[in-house]
Amino acid sequence: MSFDLAVLAMDESADAAAARAMFDRCTSDHHDEGELDERVVGFYERLRSLFPDRPPFAAESPWMSTPLMIGIDHVIMNLSFSSRSGAAIKAIEELAAEFRLVIWDPQSQDAHPPGRD
Repeated sequence: MSFDLAVLAMDESADAAAARAMFDRCTSDHHDEGELDERVVGFYERLRSLFPDRPPFAAESPWMSTPLMIGIDHVIMNLSFSSRSGAAIKAIEELAAEFRLVIWDPQSQDAHPPGRD
């Protein structure tokens, strides 16, 4: 089993409706083009240094699908629903807070802006 999480480069005042709309846009064929958001770049580089999404993979990789889906303003991750994803989830939460990114959980439809948890 697996589940998805996304980090989104949004304003810290973003609510669940705004995060859902952005996630839907990011996963559609009508995604924005433009300059990379430096927060997303920093998040992705640090996360993949801990949990590579390209070979060589760690023995206990948390990813169910690789490479991660990245765009100018998001990173979407498909994680294993097992104990091996615990460290990755903690890293995602810490890095999202550090880089001031909103975490979107499409399963629960919850948005977690930085600094509000």
